[in-house]
Amino acid sequence: MALLAAGFAAGWVRLPYYSDGPGPPRDVASLIRFEDRTRYDSAGSLVITTVQIRQLTPFDAVLTGLDPARRILSQSEVYGGVPIEQESVLAASDIDQSKIAAVTLVLERLTGYPQEHGPGALVASVVPGCPAQGRLSPGDVVVAVDGRPVTSVRSAKRRLDEAADRLTVRVTNGGERADVELERHACLPDRDRQVLGIELVEPFPFELSISSGGVGGPSAGLMYALGLYDLLTPGDLPGGRTIAGTGEIFTDGTVGPIGSIDEKVISAQRAGADVFLVPRANIEELDDVDLGDMRLVPVDTFDGALQTLQGSTGP
Repeated sequence: MALLAAGFAAGWVRLPYYSDGPGPPRDVASLIRFEDRTRYDSAGSLVITTVQIRQLTPFDAVLTGLDPARRILSQSEVYGGVPIEQESVLAASDIDQSKIAAVTLVLERLTGYPQEHGPGALVASVVPGCPAQGRLSPGDVVVAVDGRPVTSVRSAKRRLDEAADRLTVRVTNGGERADVELERHACLPDRDRQVLGIELVEPFPFELSISSGGVGGPSAGLMYALGLYDLLTPGDLPGGRTIAGTGEIFTDGTVGPIGSIDEKVISAQRAGADVFLVPRANIEELDDVDLGDMRLVPVDTFDGALQTLQGSTGP
């Protein structure tokens, strides 16, 4: 009986320790859905690389210790002292911001956006420490302020300028509607102006969604952008190959560095990637990493990554 209880504890009791290591790769095209536009699926694949973090049981800890691709970390090493619940919210916010940046970038190149846009004003990001944090989220669409309708970013800013410091913002998201009460206050460094702390962009001109696929944080942004570009344009951007990649994307097209790059290399190799797109700022971290037959391509911008794929046909 004691042995049975010990075995149960080893398999189910959660320790204050975590493991991180390469996670399962995700095919970008399978995560993107849109309507009212022709979809051009490719023979090749564009793949998001991931890192998997999980809390350990005693049994998991033993297995992790035997796996050279995984590490055992304390809770503070994983979450940096931020409460787990708050970290989950921040990670979700980061990935939603990266999706919006990716879509904005691509639609500006391929459509009449932002001149052509949907109704309302889309929340692109929320400033930490400001009143909107935890109340509004990237992906929310502002449709009214204090009961007055919003049809665009311009009208949203006008409504917000005319409103008192205490105001009610009506938003929609995924078919759900909510009225959110907010109060402006000074929250930006070296500025006394009272604000909500949100960045607004025009809503997209057609229905479009990107599933996170279990990914958290902003590191999938570059591949979201490339995947959407590929699906909206004729041809086969990956050229029949498996192209893996990582990197934060910004609306000006620049690609920012990410963490856990070595684990993502292994994730790319497990996907059978021919090419791995990496932010140039991360490249020195991979000097001693065995890439096998996979070709490493450093990128600074979305356009640079796009030109690399359009200009090459093989690994």
